[in-house]
Amino acid sequence: MNKLSTLAALVALGFTAGAQAQTLTKIQNSGEIAMGVRESSAPLSYTLGNNRFVGYHVDLCQAIVDNISKTIGKKVNVKYVAVTSQNRIPLTQNGTVDLECGSTTNNEARQKDVAFGLTTYMTEVRMVVKVKSGITSIGQLNGKTVATTTGTTSGQTLRKHQRAAKANFKELF
Repeated sequence: MNKLSTLAALVALGFTAGAQAQTLTKIQNSGEIAMGVRESSAPLSYTLGNNRFVGYHVDLCQAIVDNISKTIGKKVNVKYVAVTSQNRIPLTQNGTVDLECGSTTNNEARQKDVAFGLTTYMTEVRMVVKVKSGITSIGQLNGKTVATTTGTTSGQTLRKHQRAAKANFKELF
């Protein structure tokens, strides 16, 4: 793959024009790329232990790394950096992570902080309750405790619906 097609791939993954050249130079000089990965976001990115990560997005990112290696004419080593919902955006912003390969929702608020590539995976937020609970709506969660993950779209969606239903429930993070 030539340099132009690698740059196009980086654009597809959300690198801006200035960041493309800067990131490629950084990778060429160091021979390493810092890949942000999730430890438990199957099937997109998860660990097998011993610093081995797999998943759909890890595979996509590895294909980009392979193309970068061809472009710069040397093998690029991958340094895996475990990221969480809370730190993935800041670590990408500050350059700790060159490429985040997880399940980060592309929305307008986040686009102000980081660039996104093409959408590669779509899902919906769902909630799970015991069948015997009889709960069928957000409003019925009034007075209950609900588990969610800080910094995720599911948490934001839950709070939005909580306000709309005027429900008062406790969030457990």
